[in-house]
Amino acid sequence: MKRTASITRNTKETQIQMTFCLDGSGQADISTGIGFFDHMLNNFTRHGLFDMTLKVTGDLEVDTHHTIEDVGIVLGQAISQAAGDKKGIVRYGSKILPMDEALILCALDLCGRPYLVYDLNLEREFTGDLETEMVKEFFYAVSYGAAMNLHIKQLSGQNCHHIIEGAFKAFGKALDQAVQLDSRITDVLSTKGVL
Repeated sequence: MKRTASITRNTKETQIQMTFCLDGSGQADISTGIGFFDHMLNNFTRHGLFDMTLKVTGDLEVDTHHTIEDVGIVLGQAISQAAGDKKGIVRYGSKILPMDEALILCALDLCGRPYLVYDLNLEREFTGDLETEMVKEFFYAVSYGAAMNLHIKQLSGQNCHHIIEGAFKAFGKALDQAVQLDSRITDVLSTKGVL
């Protein structure tokens, strides 16, 4: 049985519909109105081998902030919903991912406690139509929506496109690792008995 989630979020700033499957094959149908953001989410989905449909109408006449932040919230909620009670999952995931000159580390813990440590050096204001300061806001929103510890660190790199894309791919790979089921884990991987 596949682990899936369906989330709808409607506010005065954004209207979002998402379906998300942890046990997918990397299929995506994504439309946020922000081309570079769509490209990054497609990379996350493809490299994490998740399936996702995402339709967003946001107040892009203001800027990209509400759209990107709210997608992060919804994706975090979808990850949490799809993971369910987390029984049998590995819980931790990490990836060091190269993207040309960029090398990005992502490590995460599906522990039920939100925390973001973010260390990307993005020197341009925009990459494509994406305000680069929104990359941190997106990952912050995901970490809180999913109640996960999330660390993203740039080990090397100068090209903003490569750095951001490396971060999204590494996040997908680390999350895929963390949600894998291990038959040796009969409950949750915690001395507390809950995650």
